[in-house]
Amino acid sequence: MKINKTWPLAASIAIALLVSATSFAWDLTDRDTQEIARYLLSDAALAKYTQATKNLGALARRMPGDCDDGEDAKSLDGMVARFNAVPGAKAAVTSAGLSTREYLVFTMSLFQNGMAAWALTQPGSKLPAGTSMANVNFYRAHEVAIKKLGEQTKSTGCDDERSDDDSEN
Repeated sequence: MKINKTWPLAASIAIALLVSATSFAWDLTDRDTQEIARYLLSDAALAKYTQATKNLGALARRMPGDCDDGEDAKSLDGMVARFNAVPGAKAAVTSAGLSTREYLVFTMSLFQNGMAAWALTQPGSKLPAGTSMANVNFYRAHEVAIKKLGEQTKSTGCDDERSDDDSEN
């Protein structure tokens, strides 16, 4: 299947939309995993993230092309490098006041804390080890805004641009 070169943008947005956890198999280093777990979600960062995501959504809709470019990045450094390689992506994020790394860490933190918030609604569940209850509470308090952001950007995925030949595979 061919995928549009906007994969880093679409992947970031898809993670923020809290698609199924099984759709993303992060194979990050312990250092990267700890960085994501330590990240503190905040109103200020969410405002910047929202603007960056809107900027990226507009960019993704303007970018044609094929996005299957090989192996998945195995570290945050690798993800940042691949993200920054997409023309205009770094500028779209930094113009909102975030570094590319913080944008990706925020995205992954939203995903993890959204999954933890959901898990805590299940009978007998406990807060997953290494998860910040403050971040789970932040996610819960902002869930409507996060979902609204997802609805505004859901048409930016690579799958939207499959050719007829690709949809047969």
